[in-house]
Amino acid sequence: MPPAPARRASMPRLAWLIGPALVAGVAYLDPGNVASNMTAGARYGYLLVWVVVLGNVMAWLIQYLSAKLGIVTGRSLPETLGLRIRSKWGRRAYWLQAELVAMATDIAEVIGGAVALNLLFGVPLLWGGVITGTVSITLLLIQSRRGPRPFEFVIIGLLAIIAIGFSFGVFVAPPDGASVVAGLVPRFEGTDSVLLAASILGATIMPHAIYAHSALARDRFAPRPYPRSLSERGTSETKRPEASSDVGTGRFDSLRSLNDRDEDSLNDRGASAPEQTQPLSDRSAPDATLAELRGIPTRRLLRATKWDVSIAMLIAGTVNLCILLLAAANLAGVPGTDSLEGAYAALYAGLGPLVATLFAVGLLASGLASTSVGAYAGAEIMHGLLHIRVPLLARRLVTLIPALIILAIGFDPTVALVLSQVVLSFGIPFALVPLVALTANREVLGGFRNRVWTTIAGIAASVFLIALNGVLLFLVLTGA
Repeated sequence: MPPAPARRASMPRLAWLIGPALVAGVAYLDPGNVASNMTAGARYGYLLVWVVVLGNVMAWLIQYLSAKLGIVTGRSLPETLGLRIRSKWGRRAYWLQAELVAMATDIAEVIGGAVALNLLFGVPLLWGGVITGTVSITLLLIQSRRGPRPFEFVIIGLLAIIAIGFSFGVFVAPPDGASVVAGLVPRFEGTDSVLLAASILGATIMPHAIYAHSALARDRFAPRPYPRSLSERGTSETKRPEASSDVGTGRFDSLRSLNDRDEDSLNDRGASAPEQTQPLSDRSAPDATLAELRGIPTRRLLRATKWDVSIAMLIAGTVNLCILLLAAANLAGVPGTDSLEGAYAALYAGLGPLVATLFAVGLLASGLASTSVGAYAGAEIMHGLLHIRVPLLARRLVTLIPALIILAIGFDPTVALVLSQVVLSFGIPFALVPLVALTANREVLGGFRNRVWTTIAGIAASVFLIALNGVLLFLVLTGA
């Protein structure tokens, strides 16, 4: 029986295992979701309820697999792919599509924040975009300087505001129950409904959330004494703290040194390391070392992660459904409600200023929170695939500029939001297929690899999403 002090020391860590999925779950409540779900509800009523529900079920599986990869290996999905893709140009090509996805994400989130500031305070859209981008930089500075927990607290607080803002109207004007049930039957009505379905799925299952969640889980449950935030991982060996007398410190130092040598070697040669320099997580089961250094069994972390993902997806799915139902019950057939500004005006006129204001506040919180998580994912994508660490401000401007250009030229914000979600849907297979393959690989996850049915479910989700995107591309190219 271990001494009482040891048990007491472990209790705070066991009590604070929830969080990474809630942060990643913000990506499922970004302004792109709002635009897609509001447009679907206003145009087609309850027709696409089944798409929201199906997307949320698939999202649970996908986010759990992403978090499992980060927890078991101690590496994010981009880091793992960066080590396993042998071709330098292959890594660069993969990074390019992932970077385009990150930019599409930023377009949706910055535009959403700008529209919300315009609705609430009359701020011009361009300046609203600048303000949204500036706030996201501030939140990222909190993450890089204070670590994952303060960042989680801020994002979860914004998540609560989002949930209240978007759900309140459903209680004021409830939808028709029979129509909601009828909407669970899968069907489409023309090309535009397929476009919106792809947009909803692109907003619900977001590639950058897959990349980010693996990194968030890695950072959150990183073995001590060394931190693993994006900026702290860039600290040189000479600036790291002196090793403590803890038994596990030496082993973790060896693991980190080996991984750093792998990364430097890859950066110099432009190809993946040979077998003798593969990371520890790829050569042998990493869970014993990581569990010892964390002080928490890996299986316990994975059980907690299931709860974390379940809570996050329940919140995200419920709020997304509320957005669609709010539009279906109150905005169907109302002119001008296919835009965020029009929906706000219709809610103001039909349900009163309180519902409309809470909707705008939820939209603002959504933009601020999701653009921070998106920027975090973008930095992780660049670091993991190209082994390059770019200063925070420079990295943020790269993805912020396209959104500001769209706002500056006066392009319809809602159309830009919906189209950005379609772009995201095409990036899903590039994140999802490697994720399913890696988590089913014994070499990568050892005894924690996927069970057969989990892999089958992941493959089915991948096939469905790829097929839907293929149909959408065919319809667009043929003008059908």
